Amino acid sequence: MLLDPRGPRFAAGLTAIVFVLVLITGAWWLALAQAVVFAVTAIDPRKGPYSLLFRTLVAPRLKKATEREPAEPVRFAQALGGVFAIVAAIGFGAGGTAGTAVGITAAGFGLAAAFLNSAFGLCLGCELYLATRRMTGRPMAARVSTDD
Repeated sequence: MLLDPRGPRFAAGLTAIVFVLVLITGAWWLALAQAVVFAVTAIDPRKGPYSLLFRTLVAPRLKKATEREPAEPVRFAQALGGVFAIVAAIGFGAGGTAGTAVGITAAGFGLAAAFLNSAFGLCLGCELYLATRRMTGRPMAARVSTDD
């Protein structure tokens, strides 16, 4: 399965906003909601709620994508983001100084990764997945041209 790379970038922008709200409010339930979004998207990136918003509201207004990216790195990145969101939810939910520190740290890492992807197209989880593939002798292309 190949994806329009602009979709995950759009999703990363929304994710960054959610993590900012989590950091401002300390709302464990919001971090947990983001973890659910990550879980759904890790299963199938086309079925995630942010992907649905991109495909229905944004993509029709854009030119046709000239590149596609494989879904596997995106799925891995979403699963990794889900771990950070779950840890943030547990930390904020536990409360206290230590719990809040854990929540802030996990949400901060999630925000940093989402911001890098949305602003610069640098998906840290995708890069980690691709590096692991290279180290295990199973490299794969990060992007595929759709030009005929």
